[in-house]
This record gives sequence, structure tokens and C-alpha cells, in this order.
Amino acid sequence: MNKSRIQLPPGYLELLQRKRYSSSTIKAYSSYFRDFMYYFKDEDIRTITHHQINDYLLELIEYRNISASQQNQRINAIKFYYEKVLNRTKEYYRITRPRKESKLPTVLTKEEVQKLFQKTKNLKHRCILMAIYSGGLRRSELINLKVEDIDSQRMLIKICGAKGKKDRYTLLSETLLKELRNYYKIYKPQQWLFEGSEGGPYSATSIERVFQAAVDRVRIKKHVTPHSLRHSFATHLLEQGTNLRYIQELMGHSSTKTTQIYTRVASNALMKIRNPLDTDNT
Repeated sequence: MNKSRIQLPPGYLELLQRKRYSSSTIKAYSSYFRDFMYYFKDEDIRTITHHQINDYLLELIEYRNISASQQNQRINAIKFYYEKVLNRTKEYYRITRPRKESKLPTVLTKEEVQKLFQKTKNLKHRCILMAIYSGGLRRSELINLKVEDIDSQRMLIKICGAKGKKDRYTLLSETLLKELRNYYKIYKPQQWLFEGSEGGPYSATSIERVFQAAVDRVRIKKHVTPHSLRHSFATHLLEQGTNLRYIQELMGHSSTKTTQIYTRVASNALMKIRNPLDTDNT
């Protein structure tokens, strides 16, 4: 049996679409649930117990070395079927979730960020990188930006239907606005602020390529991704004294707990601490 040809249960895909899950989430859920169905292909999946599912997940961890984030997404794909499609209660279906990894984000310095922009000579590519940093945007948010989302009067960028289906406003820098005005004259985008070569919104893989090319030119040795620009935006705001509550709003975090991670990477407080190795012995 070819896993890719397995038919999803009736209503699974349709309900994901009706609930307006993102295309990337629909793709992941569909793929992970097909894996699940293939594993239990000789059984009626409606009768699978949570003990069987925990065993299945443990096998994925031990033999396929899936990450904690992938484990969580696989659990969500499975739970979606039993709790949303079959309309069973949450109490019925219990799965042990992994302990969340506590990794600190990798942050670029302001100097490194500026060098990335300076070394990116292509105007469109430079505007893309600057927009991610200027507004602390996720890649999906940048891809879905429309021309009218740039509010030059109030110097804000409107993010529509962001994570959690929430709209928000974030900052528009004067430097970026100047670049965007030049970009608009040359590229003349119609609907999407950044359009692909064949129309439609720019792709996430293209953003990755643009960013990595800039990183290679600057010779940054840190392991960074386009999301590092978003982390850097929040960290630099915190370092210059911006209230954490405002940063939470700009980032679109539902809880301050998520935003508080930047207090662990901001350097302004740490730089005030004198290293004991440098303390005079007198």
C-alpha cells in the first residue's frame, strides 16, 4: 500500500478547510494522519486506543528520531480526527505530550542585520529582508502582505489573519518605506506586496534562499534562518528599552510568557554585570 495514496477519512480534509487552517498545517496534518493510518492499516482506526497511539508515537521517537515539535503536530493531527471529525470529547482521548524544549532563539546583532541589507543589492530581495526585520514578521505574514497593508500615514504595517487568525499592526520603519517606494515604482506589484516571478504571492522557499544567500555574503557563522530576523527585531526592541507588553502586541503573541524568552537573550542587562574575572583583587 502506497502511503501517499491512502484516502483520508470522510470529513477530515473538508473540516480542516472549513476551519480555515493554513495550507501548511493542512499539508502536515494530512501527511501525518496518512502515516498513522498506514501504521494501523489492518485495524479500524475508530477503535484505536490511546495506549496504542502512545506506543506508535514512542516507536516514532525511538526509531525515526522525530523532534518534540513534530511529535506535537502528529498528536494534533490525530486528535483532530477523534475530537473534531468524530466529535468525541477531549477526556476520551489522552496522549502523553513531550516536554517542551527550552531553546533560546539565535539573534543577530544590529551590525549583522545592517550588513545583510547592505550586501543584498537586489532591491526586491532587500525589501523582503528589511520588511521581516522592520515588523518582526513571520514568513507566512510577509508572503500574505498586500499593497494596501502598508500604512505610510501612521507608519504601520497591517498583518491580516496572522497566527491564531488574529489581525494586528506592527511597525513600519522610515528606511523601509523609502525602499518600498522605489520598489513599487520598479516592480509595480498589483495585489501582493511581494509577488512571485509567475504571479501570486512570493514563496517561503524563495525567502529562505534570499536570506541564506545574504548570510553567505556576510559570512555569518551562526545557524540562522529568516525567523532569526523576527527574533532579532524583538530582542533589539527590548534592548533599547521598549516595554515587554508592547513587544508582545507587535509580535502577535497571545501570552507574555512567549515574549519573555527575549529577556533571556537581550544583552543590555547582562552587559551591566561585571565579570568576576575582571574584578580587581585589591
